[in-house]
Amino acid sequence: MSVSVPSNPDGTRFDDLHQILQQGGMRRAARMLNALQPAEIAHLLESLPPKERELAWNLVEAEYDGEVLTYLHDDVREHLIQLMDTGELVAAVGSLDTDDLADIFQDLPVAITQEVVNSLDQQRRDRLEKALSFPEDSAGGLMNTDTVTVRPEMTLDVVMRYLRRLKDGLPDITDNLIVVNRKGNYLGVLYLTDLVTHDPEDSVAEAMTLDIQAIPATWSAREVATRFEQHDLVTAPVIDEDGGLLGRITVDDVMDVIREEAEHQFMGQAGLSETEDMFAPVLLSARRRALWLGVNLLTAFLAAWVIGRFEATIQQVVALAVLMPVVASMGGIAGTQTLTLAIRGIAVGQLSIKNARWLLWKEMAVAGINSVIWALVVALIARLWFHDTNIALVIGAAISINLLAAAFSGAMLPLLLERFGIDPALAGGVILTTVTDVVGFLSFLGLATIFLL
Repeated sequence: MSVSVPSNPDGTRFDDLHQILQQGGMRRAARMLNALQPAEIAHLLESLPPKERELAWNLVEAEYDGEVLTYLHDDVREHLIQLMDTGELVAAVGSLDTDDLADIFQDLPVAITQEVVNSLDQQRRDRLEKALSFPEDSAGGLMNTDTVTVRPEMTLDVVMRYLRRLKDGLPDITDNLIVVNRKGNYLGVLYLTDLVTHDPEDSVAEAMTLDIQAIPATWSAREVATRFEQHDLVTAPVIDEDGGLLGRITVDDVMDVIREEAEHQFMGQAGLSETEDMFAPVLLSARRRALWLGVNLLTAFLAAWVIGRFEATIQQVVALAVLMPVVASMGGIAGTQTLTLAIRGIAVGQLSIKNARWLLWKEMAVAGINSVIWALVVALIARLWFHDTNIALVIGAAISINLLAAAFSGAMLPLLLERFGIDPALAGGVILTTVTDVVGFLSFLGLATIFLL
């Protein structure tokens, strides 16, 4: 009996699975799960609370376990690995491609890793060792060592016969064959379209393409993603410092890099990790967030200390207490706009210390225009509200000062943090908020002390 898998959105599919599990329909749930692609199974597992997730994981057929694990975020994968016995785990990861195995190898229990290595043949063991020798976020860490290579002197007819013998052994996402010399150095690629459209008697050298530049194994994952985007690549060869072919990177791995980068940028703004499990245990989640809350508390006390220095001023002019949030909020929003633009520029490789001066000039000009416009608007509202021209002038000046300070901080802060090895996406928001709060309160209350008392 076959099960019709819903083709509706993931939310409805999740609701269906959730309801089936609650009703105890294990067989139906198993058929529904195993009719999906591994990436879809992983997505559904991450959408389930812990108890239902464990039930669903036990329903996934063993042949899919390894691939599903590669699509899960670190926290969820680590939890599900703990539920598997040694034999299941070795069988699940042993069938994975080398690059996927390398990705999850370090998440495996220490007692299991040696058994996994022992279960591999010598060729796969060497490939795994090579993949693990590179940092995870480098081209070498992304690459798959399963490649099909040909020599330039071979005829296309010989290549075709060679591929027929490979049959199912041809690696997934193969759009070209990599051309190397006798020493294994990269020369170019032979696209499959050129292979089937050229004369069979032509040599590989006559049909190959020389335009595809190989990617050094030391490149960062971000640089690799940029190369794929700019050149519309499906696969790309990876070489060592001597030009020797090491492997290739496929577009599916690059898509993972782009997704992880986007999640990192988004989650980092709240001080969270992109790998955090939405349904992680309460104490674990609380411990992870406590540190960032503590940092934020320190910055909040700094802003409060600035306000406290002007306590006498606030007591005499109560209107200042009403208007203080306006100054801080305007600066925070303006700074966040510039900060987001700068972080994105760094992420896509468009912003560096060399062109930061032009971004700073542009953002200061934008802030200057906006500061004039909104200072007049806020001053007019304050004048109509409190019937006091001096208060209106003070808050207008404070708005201008804070918007300019926010633009300067938002443009320079990401570059400064990156220079010190601090992730701008993670720390930039908290520091910027502190700067705009302190500058806003200091300028507003300081001007009020000078001109209103």
